[in-house]
Amino acid sequence: MKTLRAFCGAAATALLIAGTAGAHAQSWPTRAIRVISPYPAGSASDTTARVVLDQVSQSLGQAMVVEPQPGAGGVVGFATVARAAPDGYTLVTSSTSMANGVVLHSHLPYDPVRDFIPVAMFGTQPNLLVASKQSGFKTVADLVAAAKAKPGTLTFASAGIGSTSHMAGERFRLATHIDVRHIPFRENGLTEVMAGRIDFYFIPLAAAASALASGKLNILAVSTAKRSPLLPNVPSVAEAGYPGAESSFWVGLSAPAKTPMNVVNTLHDATEQALQKPEVKDRLAKLGIEPQLMSVDQFGKFFKQDYDSTLQLAKDANIKPTD
Repeated sequence: MKTLRAFCGAAATALLIAGTAGAHAQSWPTRAIRVISPYPAGSASDTTARVVLDQVSQSLGQAMVVEPQPGAGGVVGFATVARAAPDGYTLVTSSTSMANGVVLHSHLPYDPVRDFIPVAMFGTQPNLLVASKQSGFKTVADLVAAAKAKPGTLTFASAGIGSTSHMAGERFRLATHIDVRHIPFRENGLTEVMAGRIDFYFIPLAAAASALASGKLNILAVSTAKRSPLLPNVPSVAEAGYPGAESSFWVGLSAPAKTPMNVVNTLHDATEQALQKPEVKDRLAKLGIEPQLMSVDQFGKFFKQDYDSTLQLAKDANIKPTD
């Protein structure tokens, strides 16, 4: 009888604990959620995240406060989140640039794979291959022919070593077998292209809107396998004959490692619901973003493949960390 009473008591305690844990899980979130944006306000990843998270916030019933924390090519922001408590109240907007940090720095204060959980993909957009109107380049063929006619003389700009624009330019260089020089900029790289002092540049579509409106640039191609609905008359690099030059810029949401899976799944489901809202689709389409619905597991595998591909590209292009 004592054994039976002990068993019943233990079972009741276990049910109480389970019930308390379940209530805690259901109570999240009870306060505002901080979302670190590792890049400046107005950047492609920051702009995309704000569009999606505004709707996610409504679904969760709590504010999602996007906090720009740029610095060191995104390292400052990612490091903040890697150190944060894994309770679902500190998240980070992840992107293609997350893997690029390994190329930029020989030592990081976090591990991009082990220290984060990829929660949800927002979408992808093409990089645009642009050249100054003064250059006279109207097609990819024009650019490649000029580069091959004068090896080592043409230049391409980027937002810095290891940046998305740099990696896209290197992928293009390797695919086309041209000898061109990389000129990294902390800022104003696109301005230099517009002025005709730099020959070409790859830039995410969402970040290029104001520059394109200036009329000082020619768009030679989009970097994806197919054309962008926003630029139906612009060929893809694959159509131009260089499928090996394909690249895209993706944006998503990640959390610190060890964040409870119930929180991860709640965030994931709210994000997927947001991405299917007509008003969100419309706003993303205007930015050139194509929503991508992936499970948590699929997004994790996607990130790992993108990470491995970035490391291989850095090796092939002989890109060395700056520190």
